[in-house]
Amino acid sequence: MTHGMDAEQLRDELVDACSWGEEDRAREVVSRFGMEPRARALLEAMLEEPDALIRQAAAFGLGVLGGSASARRLEQQLALEEARGDYDGDSVAEEIIRALGRLEDADARAALVRKLERLAAAGPEPGDVNPVANALWKRRHPDLLPILRRSLDQMDPKDWGALQGLLVLLEKTPDELQAWARDPSVPVEHKTRVVTVLDADLPAPLAATLPSFISAASSTVEEAVSQEGEASRYCDRLFSLLLLYKEQVLPSLLEEARTELRTLARRLVASSDPSCSLGAAVVLKHVGRPEDSAFLDAHRPAEPVLAKVFDDASRVLRGIPQG
Repeated sequence: MTHGMDAEQLRDELVDACSWGEEDRAREVVSRFGMEPRARALLEAMLEEPDALIRQAAAFGLGVLGGSASARRLEQQLALEEARGDYDGDSVAEEIIRALGRLEDADARAALVRKLERLAAAGPEPGDVNPVANALWKRRHPDLLPILRRSLDQMDPKDWGALQGLLVLLEKTPDELQAWARDPSVPVEHKTRVVTVLDADLPAPLAATLPSFISAASSTVEEAVSQEGEASRYCDRLFSLLLLYKEQVLPSLLEEARTELRTLARRLVASSDPSCSLGAAVVLKHVGRPEDSAFLDAHRPAEPVLAKVFDDASRVLRGIPQG
């Protein structure tokens, strides 16, 4: 890259890739920005643009570059975005938090801790804490648990959001987590918060606990089928987690857990919650049997985009050899 027009074209490519959520393409664009000092200068200049999409792309790019310099500049920009107090500022701040969560740097973790402490002091909405919870889970450290407990003590429990899920994951061993997931006295919304945080990172020891979360979903299936509510939301989030890590999780499920998941998905294909129904259809595509294709066809929704997902799952199942 040698001229301003090249830089402008690359900037536009990066913004386009980020706006579509195409992270692999966005990383490739950043790799074409040139040597590290030039790339950093271009990305930092993008942070000063009035367009929020450009600033979001710049935050992503600095996260790709990594290092202490990126962490410090992102934290500085985070304060500027918070001070805006508008939707654009909030959207850029959320992307900055995600970028800090990707950085393998102690400065990034420290920046996230400071953000957590500001949220605790301010009395946040759950939507404000969830990106921070996910980023802190990715950058977890033994010192995080007492900091998290101290911050939660300052907050109203109704504002904890996904931070409650983070606390459970930091406090419990895998064996304890399995027992907790199966415990019917634990409110289902607490389990939803745990599987939501696991979206950010699923270590192998915790992947082994997922059959317990599948069993917990099975115990709520009647409610999840009949109404849109916390039970269907839990099942939807669980399906999302299983599909996000399908190559890691699904082949390792023992037959009992796989059968339970198939039964759960078959039931929830008929859920009144469209998101839950859609997730069930996709899960069934991966763990179902040929005879399940007729079941999918019978519950095929009228909406064309949703119907296509059902049709694809049914077609895949029909292609599975019998036996």
